[in-house]
Amino acid sequence: MIDPELSIGERIDALLDTEISDALASEDMVTRRTAEDFERTRRAPREVAVNFSGGITQRCWSVSRGDGTYRVVYLPTAGYFSLCVESDFGPLDIGVHGPALGCFGSV
Repeated sequence: MIDPELSIGERIDALLDTEISDALASEDMVTRRTAEDFERTRRAPREVAVNFSGGITQRCWSVSRGDGTYRVVYLPTAGYFSLCVESDFGPLDIGVHGPALGCFGSV
């Protein structure tokens, strides 16, 4: 259980720390490699406006440095992570949701 007294950034980091720790302990080499690769792009959570279909914009938290094409963000209203594509208008949600490593590993 994550301490509710933590800031949103600290809660997101705790979620990521747990997910990465579990992945690195896995016997599955692909899972471990995905966690290692994600760690290289991971950044401190930073607030960002994310665009969704229908012209909706939500405050989310970027948790990976974008590679010019994709980045992983946390959607606090939904409680999960999303893979976003970079656009001229900022990150755009493309409907890939779930654990951070699942989103990251889908590209």
